[in-house]
Amino acid sequence: MSHFSHIKTRIRNIEYLEKALLKLEINCERQQKQIVGYQNKTFDVNLSIPQANGYDIGFNWNGSEYELIVDLSFWQQKWSLEMFMDKLSQAYATETILNESNKQGFQTTNQKTNVDGSVTLVLERWK
Repeated sequence: MSHFSHIKTRIRNIEYLEKALLKLEINCERQQKQIVGYQNKTFDVNLSIPQANGYDIGFNWNGSEYELIVDLSFWQQKWSLEMFMDKLSQAYATETILNESNKQGFQTTNQKTNVDGSVTLVLERWK
């Protein structure tokens, strides 16, 4: 029996996912590979986060989003799973807003992380 957990996300763009992870100072590898879990069970992923214990974390496209694939018995990140997902969701949302608004001609004039952890973005576009 596999111990892999499949955690739903709203992540649909692997490029922005990769940028968000790098912004959080989390190394990742964007390539098809297999991650290993309990009793050497494997799972194919599109992007992986190497862990020192050899039990990497992965993201895999399920047809509508990139879900997080992890054997929680081997979780070895600096944050709990819940905190990791919160930080990743916020970083991914910020990357999406910045990149998509840039495509529409907006430029970032100010980006600030507030005391409560929220992010304030100021964008402008000249016509």
